[in-house]
Amino acid sequence: MKNLRILIFDDEKRTTEELSEFLQRNDFFIQTANEISVANEILAAEKIDILILDIRLRKTNGLEFLKNVKRKYPALEVIMMTGHGDMDTVIESMRLGAIDFLRKPFRHLDVIIAIKRTSKFIKMQKELQYAAARNSLISMELEHKIERNFIGESISIKKVLDLALNAAKYKDVNVLITGESGTGKEIIARIIHFASPRKNQNFFPVNCSAIPESLLESEFFGHKKGSFTGAIQDKKGFFELTDGGTLFLDEIADMPVNLQAKLLRVLEEKKIKRIGENKEFLVDIRIVAATNHNLEQLVGSKKFRLDLYHRLNTILIEIPPLRERLNDIEPLLKHFIKTFSQKINRTPPDIASNLISELKHYDFPGNVRELKNLTERALIICDSSLLEKSHFPLNCSHRSAPKMDQSDLDLERNEIELIKAALNRTRRNQTKAAKLLGISRHSLIRRMQKYQLT
Repeated sequence: MKNLRILIFDDEKRTTEELSEFLQRNDFFIQTANEISVANEILAAEKIDILILDIRLRKTNGLEFLKNVKRKYPALEVIMMTGHGDMDTVIESMRLGAIDFLRKPFRHLDVIIAIKRTSKFIKMQKELQYAAARNSLISMELEHKIERNFIGESISIKKVLDLALNAAKYKDVNVLITGESGTGKEIIARIIHFASPRKNQNFFPVNCSAIPESLLESEFFGHKKGSFTGAIQDKKGFFELTDGGTLFLDEIADMPVNLQAKLLRVLEEKKIKRIGENKEFLVDIRIVAATNHNLEQLVGSKKFRLDLYHRLNTILIEIPPLRERLNDIEPLLKHFIKTFSQKINRTPPDIASNLISELKHYDFPGNVRELKNLTERALIICDSSLLEKSHFPLNCSHRSAPKMDQSDLDLERNEIELIKAALNRTRRNQTKAAKLLGISRHSLIRRMQKYQLT
């Protein structure tokens, strides 16, 4: 109980000083505020467990402050102080989220009893959160570190997660993640890093298709001042910046062949040399690479090195597209509704009975990313308490159709068609088309040149 951090907010300085002095003698960590601005600064800067708040404040309404605090910090427990014996006000404060109240003048023992009751509730909440974390797909700590929720109920996505967490145990093993755009390859990469012994070191994501080819070697290896025109100072490269951590190479298939050879040497020797330097030094990194291409086909066409492919492919994680794990659509939709409703400060709408079924009949070429974007748009245009099919502009050309035959599984032809469709839908606006496809504009231009679509 004595590890709790308590903020006392009362505009009467005498009250805060007396109460603070008493609680500090009892080994509590105490902060005090006599102004709204000070209270808000403390709550924003520090993790406070209990707020002791006066209902009657001269410059603001204590109930209004309580309402705002519970909206911003729902885990914060609030004990209200009142000197007026107004039970209606006390009842209203409890309805707004206060956990207990003290009637002025109160004895110091009353304060200790109220804190003790509140601490028991806080402890119970933490135990419930711990139990929930044990039964969730990933721990809350890991979820917080990757800054995104990993949502899924399907057997296939649970297998992906199990494989990622198993790979995380071995800090030197390289991992190759494959899957269509928007399936969550970077999320899996972050899970591997933050669940591994390297979690306290850098996770460094690099989009291989977004870096101009002329700068690739300098970006990866760094350079010495004066080693080439424009090298006005020493610069560390990606390998050096990631030393001790995980380097995530997204769209690895777009890496030029000459750089592939140098990457292979780094993986084999764990040594790098900056451009313009003769000195080599060791680096300790794990490589997690990702692609939405079939690397075996690229190896066959001499566009990707076989030896590098085998080096990266120590553990292969294949993320299935959303259309192949329909059970994940409903929990993902509910999660996005909750997230975006909080973001725009509205009550989450109900879901129409036929909406989930409609979404399950859609192919989702953009996968989870597309569902996320569609949900955000739907919440913006929905002006009722019911989210319906009409709020989701599902492209008819991507409605689920009968099972494709072998001729429809031509990856290159399908990629060309997707690029054409995105360009047509955006009236050849490359920036918008790239966003729709879930790739960078530079990557789109490279693919357009490759397929002569310019």
